[in-house]
Amino acid sequence: MKKIIMVILAVTIIMGLLVGCATREADIVNQNLSLEADNFNVVRQLTVINCIQGDVLFQMTGKISIVADTSDNQLEVIVEDENGKYQKHFIGLSDNVTYVVEDIRATDVDQYNYTLNYNPKMWLPVKVETVD
Repeated sequence: MKKIIMVILAVTIIMGLLVGCATREADIVNQNLSLEADNFNVVRQLTVINCIQGDVLFQMTGKISIVADTSDNQLEVIVEDENGKYQKHFIGLSDNVTYVVEDIRATDVDQYNYTLNYNPKMWLPVKVETVD
């Protein structure tokens, strides 16, 4: 019985080593980069693009965590500020809107403050009328 337990233990260890060796380095790096970004250790730039016009709708840069919520067709963006406080933003997606997320490693980027830049050409003028 003791020999059977030792054989089972040895086989389990060997299988664990084989599975561990089968993990690609790219998978580990991908997981580590995602974890760093979600822990607000990476400055990122989010660019939202109108694919029909080819225009940038807006950009957001800062320490941000981004989750694509496919059930609601939106991005959920959490931003950390310099005081360690967080804000949550929602960006609606559609068939003609896409986005790009880049890790920004430039030294001239403030790691705590975030910017949100809208494309002024994308705003439609609205006239508000009130009824007396």
